[in-house]
Amino acid sequence: MTTIGKKISGIRKQKGLTQEELSDLSKINLRTLQRIEKDETEPRGNTLSGICTALGINIEDILDYGKIEDKSYIMYLHLSVLGGVLIPFGNIILPLILWLNKRDRIVEVHNQGSNILNFQIVWAIVTNIVFGIYVTSKILKGEFYNGFAYATIVLYAINFFYPIYVAIRIKTGTLKNFYWAPIRFVR
Repeated sequence: MTTIGKKISGIRKQKGLTQEELSDLSKINLRTLQRIEKDETEPRGNTLSGICTALGINIEDILDYGKIEDKSYIMYLHLSVLGGVLIPFGNIILPLILWLNKRDRIVEVHNQGSNILNFQIVWAIVTNIVFGIYVTSKILKGEFYNGFAYATIVLYAINFFYPIYVAIRIKTGTLKNFYWAPIRFVR
């Protein structure tokens, strides 16, 4: 589990702020911020509120109180993408249901679920465009364009085998954002 100090440090760096800038914005002492980021102390009350306000985030994004760790649920969340094999858009619907159900109760489900959903939405758009081009070219020209057919098959194969690979990696202890999501539909 990531500590509060590491989360604050990561978000600060992601927003391109120095420790000095964050301490000025949050109206806390620079040394206090340094101790927090090194996990020497844990922020409370006004300090935590000031840091979160300065970073433009909610306190709940930093704190994991009441949340439990359950890597098996995260594994099933990734494997739910395989529902697209049986149900049209199941690769989006099933992860969405699992994500909405537990995103506030299990550590990392919100982050992993939004990463999966963003990738799956982009994947569905790209795959449908490629398949649409294939079908349109076949209808209009009467010719068989193998390239688009092969591209569609490759896209489906990737979306079938990659979640299995991710689930295995999570079972062995690696937890990170596995999917590339160029467009963020879900935050």
